[in-house]
Amino acid sequence: MTKVISIANQKGGVGKTTTAINLSSSLAAAEKKTLLIDIDPQANSSSGLSINNQSPSVYEVLIGVEEINKVILNSYMPYLDVLPSNINLVGAEIEMVDMPNRESLLGQAISKIQNNYDYVIIDCPPSLGLLTLNSLSASNSVLIPVQCEYFALEGLGQLLNTINIVKQHFNKDLAIEGVLLTMFDVRLRLSQQVAEEVRKYFGDKVFKTIIHRNVRISEAPSYGKPVILYDAVSTGSQNYIALASEILERNSNGININ
Repeated sequence: MTKVISIANQKGGVGKTTTAINLSSSLAAAEKKTLLIDIDPQANSSSGLSINNQSPSVYEVLIGVEEINKVILNSYMPYLDVLPSNINLVGAEIEMVDMPNRESLLGQAISKIQNNYDYVIIDCPPSLGLLTLNSLSASNSVLIPVQCEYFALEGLGQLLNTINIVKQHFNKDLAIEGVLLTMFDVRLRLSQQVAEEVRKYFGDKVFKTIIHRNVRISEAPSYGKPVILYDAVSTGSQNYIALASEILERNSNGININ
């Protein structure tokens, strides 16, 4: 059965797009047929896999002028496909406002192709607008990246409130896949303190895997590659492979955290 996971946090700079690229690539490396949907107008997940200014894109799918199966692209990785974004998506929320069932447009599109995939990973924009609402409504679960820096928990209450609203009105089965600690620096006591605070707040929802601050993760997007292809033996690569393994294990055991 297909698992659809949104990666969401309205706070920018938390490693959301980095996680979308590298988690989907790691799942594909594990020979799980994976679709990465870039629904962020900045289109960084697309460019991070060497897809630039692609048209048509997810924008045309959302406004109903293109079928999703005609817009999905094969990446250069076996088992990994991409539904790309581009800058046109900036205006999508305004155009979608008067459309019927506007909060479920993405879900309707995904339903047509999801049986082709084991995992669908959605990279949400850093906001809680209509695009993120569409993503959460279309998903089985949400993965929340939290950076190990000051103000890590700032705004998370608002995100959790949005998740609860989606559960009440649009998607009663939406679960929290897990909370992912990112940008962890072993040299800083602050990182340890933030990790402890996040675990205290979220408990067993926090992944065992931690994404450490790693220069290879930062360099890889400029080469249009996930870190597992840019430097397979780097700490960043090993972290994301471990995250993919943890998600595969959780889902094989049927673990769902509400």
